[in-house]
Amino acid sequence: MGVRGPAGMPTLSRRSKVLIGVAVAVLIILLVGPRFVGLYTDLLFFDDIDYSTVFSTIIWTRVILFFVVGLIAAGIVFAGLALAYRSRPVFVPTTGPGDPIARYRTVVMSRIRWFSIVPALIIGLLSGLVAQGSWATVQTFLHSESFGQRDPQFGYDISFFAFDLPFFRFVLNFLFVLLVITFIVSLLTHYIFGGIQLAGRNGTLTKAARIQLAVIAGLFLLLKGVAYWFDRYTLLSSTRKQEIFTGAGYTDINAVLPSKLILLAIAVICAAAFFAGIVLRDLRVPALATALMLLSALVIGVGWPLVMEQFSVKPNAASKEAPFIQRNIDATRAAYQIGDDKVTYQDNWTGGQVNQQNVDNDSATISNIRLLDPNIVSPAFTQLQQQQNFYGFPTQLAIDRYRVDNQLRDYIVSVRELDPSRFAANQQNWINKHTVYTHGNGFVAAPANRVNEPASSGTDVNSGGQPDFDVSDINSIADPNYQANAPIKVKQPRIYFGELISKVNPDYAIVGSDNGQRNEYDTATSQYTYTGGAGVSLGNIFNRLAYSIKYTERNILLSGAINKNSKIIYNRDPRDRVKKAAPWLTVDSKTYPAVMADGSIQWIVDGYTTLDDYPYAQKTSLQDATTDAQELNQGQTGRTQINKQIAYVRNSVKATVDAYTGKVTLYQFDDKDPVLKTWMKVFPGTVKPRSEFDKNTSLKEHVRYPEDLFKIQRSLLAKYHVDNPSTFFQGNSFWSIPADPTDSNALDRGLDQPPYYFVASDPRRQNQASFQLTSVMNTLNRDFLASYLTVSSDPSTYGQMTIREVPSNPTREGPRLAFSAMSTFGQVNADLKNLENTASTRFGNLLTLPVGQNGLLNVVPLYAQAKNSDATFPRLFRVVVRYRSSDADPPSIGYAPTIAEALQQAGISPAAAAAPDSVPSGQAPTTGNGGQEQQPTNGQTQTGQVPTTTAPSTPSTTPAPGGSASSADRDAAVTELNSAIDALQQAQSSGNFSAYGQALDRLKAATDKYEALPK
Repeated sequence: MGVRGPAGMPTLSRRSKVLIGVAVAVLIILLVGPRFVGLYTDLLFFDDIDYSTVFSTIIWTRVILFFVVGLIAAGIVFAGLALAYRSRPVFVPTTGPGDPIARYRTVVMSRIRWFSIVPALIIGLLSGLVAQGSWATVQTFLHSESFGQRDPQFGYDISFFAFDLPFFRFVLNFLFVLLVITFIVSLLTHYIFGGIQLAGRNGTLTKAARIQLAVIAGLFLLLKGVAYWFDRYTLLSSTRKQEIFTGAGYTDINAVLPSKLILLAIAVICAAAFFAGIVLRDLRVPALATALMLLSALVIGVGWPLVMEQFSVKPNAASKEAPFIQRNIDATRAAYQIGDDKVTYQDNWTGGQVNQQNVDNDSATISNIRLLDPNIVSPAFTQLQQQQNFYGFPTQLAIDRYRVDNQLRDYIVSVRELDPSRFAANQQNWINKHTVYTHGNGFVAAPANRVNEPASSGTDVNSGGQPDFDVSDINSIADPNYQANAPIKVKQPRIYFGELISKVNPDYAIVGSDNGQRNEYDTATSQYTYTGGAGVSLGNIFNRLAYSIKYTERNILLSGAINKNSKIIYNRDPRDRVKKAAPWLTVDSKTYPAVMADGSIQWIVDGYTTLDDYPYAQKTSLQDATTDAQELNQGQTGRTQINKQIAYVRNSVKATVDAYTGKVTLYQFDDKDPVLKTWMKVFPGTVKPRSEFDKNTSLKEHVRYPEDLFKIQRSLLAKYHVDNPSTFFQGNSFWSIPADPTDSNALDRGLDQPPYYFVASDPRRQNQASFQLTSVMNTLNRDFLASYLTVSSDPSTYGQMTIREVPSNPTREGPRLAFSAMSTFGQVNADLKNLENTASTRFGNLLTLPVGQNGLLNVVPLYAQAKNSDATFPRLFRVVVRYRSSDADPPSIGYAPTIAEALQQAGISPAAAAAPDSVPSGQAPTTGNGGQEQQPTNGQTQTGQVPTTTAPSTPSTTPAPGGSASSADRDAAVTELNSAIDALQQAQSSGNFSAYGQALDRLKAATDKYEALPK
């Protein structure tokens, strides 16, 4: 009886083959084409910012990894397939006419090259694609820098754990996967070609198949033994005790660590058993070895540590874990720079007697009390300084400091940026968005410790209380008096790179002029052409085509607005530009503008180097540690950190991005950081050495201690201020970060109170002002103050942190209790009720300020904004302060339109040098309550007691002796003068020239009236 062979493979017509080929080509172009366009435009961008070596190093590392790993993977898989095919039986018995394997065998034999080469190429391609993503692991391994510190268990330099161990594990994981794939393809090949027969009772296995599969399995087990060896080192980052500490504990060192060595020996024995199976021709030995391996892994690797943990460690955990907790404390302090070399502890703060004279004379703190909240005053910046509808300011402004008249003052700062979201309907076309409206205009700053004038003494919320601006825009710098008299001098106010510009995607602008023609909007009466040098040329059709594909915008290719001198500028957010230039950096979630000595506006970006593992260092989440109540106000430019666990962080790089030219400059800031040194070896010449940073004096004066780093350190110091292992294990001395009491949403969600920047007395240099970042800590899960943290941003003491610890007896109210007493105080509560129907009220930052040596002052500004009007904005309405002069007396609360009055009411009488500048110089502060002077109140704040006041005096209309004007006449003249100034500013911001002229006339008349008063 004849047996019909299997049917041959179907054939395709020539036309079908052509159509399939065309379809495949189109598919490849659609998939691969945009990738090549992206690579090409990235090359152009990196060349534009002068960091082409970064791009080329990354690309070539990826390419080499792709080919090396891909070829190795393809070669090993192909060798396994070829060996299995060549050792196939000469005669393959079939199970009968219905044998399905015979059909597959015929198909494979007819296309043997396809079925041997294609699988190997696919595996090689996939392996190369996966491996090239680990370019950073390979580069840091090749260029690793020594830490000069050794781990406490094995005595290896920390660089082994930071750079070498990740590379070894990468290689091991790659080989593991490759051996498994090779085993599977070899097994299938032997099965198809008869090397393995499943028919019959026990099946059969040829010698060649047995040898090949046994060798692969033996190699796998040898690799497993190597993996056990390296697993010992990963124990130093164990999270077995993560509820207490990170790192190897007693059980890890005394049970898990020995078990790894035992399992290593068993893995080698099992590998030998598989190799022995080649000679013995008996699979029972490898099978028994495999069973032994699995049983050993369960008993020795899991059971033994579990028994030790339950019956030996837990009953005596405090004593047995003490040495390992100490390792964790030491490593964490070193990894996050919160050790004794960076942190100074001062105990018993507020525990001693307050010296009132020292408090009154604390000019560095009292004269700089910050009244403007950067999370609240942005609408005032927009309303008063916007100029044009398409300009804007972030909802969360920045804080920096400047030395004006030889006095260090903190300023609320921002730049008037182009805000694409504010374009009117007729401004939304492509020409306007990308070729006309290309840049912002000017640097805007307001002293943080004063407003233009105090708010009305009544409930009028439409006068006073607005920022007192220092402005440097295109028009102002043209004034001859500007460079001579301006407190902050800007020479190039045009903003081509910023946060708001990048808010709408895509953020590109096309600049450049042909024959001197100017197309960009500059002012209401002038056009401009960019001359900054940044940008990629669109002068050739190839580049225009590439960017047309990149942004899927045909106008880039077809528009007549683009000429031979046109350039495209993009990636305009400073943080994005820094991240592009240094992809190995983690950048801070915030950036801020600063005016340098040369008059340029520079964005300052903080860059961090991080490690995933550091022996015994506590792991922390970047995102969790840096999330606080500020996320409610981040608005259009705020960012959150990536959700990543780290065990080491350094603020190693200070980067600047020129707001006009877009130039990115990276400075080495931490010259001792081995991680940064490693990356500087990977990308030589991209980071300027510390010596170059030290030469840049104006940059040094404006760098801030970064918020994200401080938040990470703050979250760790809640535990790691404890240095005794037994106390650490008990956990009763830990602190907690208080929730922000001034925002009900933050309080409901339990969001941490953010840290605050301000100028105050340096804790290490009394009566010397310094720019600080501060926060308070509560006792664990209680609303009582535990400590006050402050870190300096001044060049001479940068990064030095001081922690003032508060004694447990007597207790001091934390932010929530202090704010509750202040916000429910009698007159405060009464004003809030009186304003309910006419204005929206909001409390600003609750500041906790050390004054004198043991004095504790709380300050919170109250803002009010009139309802039912688009032209209103939050104004500083009142200032609330809380101060305790001695433990024998309850805290005093001051409440007034000015900080000076509020301090006096609370019992602080600043000396002349310490008097706060809450209004512009030369303007006398007014008193609250319709001219009635409010006396210092020592009533119990918990009951909401109303402060006592003196009896109102009747204004006299009779001129005072000597021909001087009465106080009523002078007050009326001052009121009219201030009202005229407000009207002038509103007219200026609205752009109404008619109203501006009328306001000028009104101001002149008010000035003449004031000057005509008898002296």
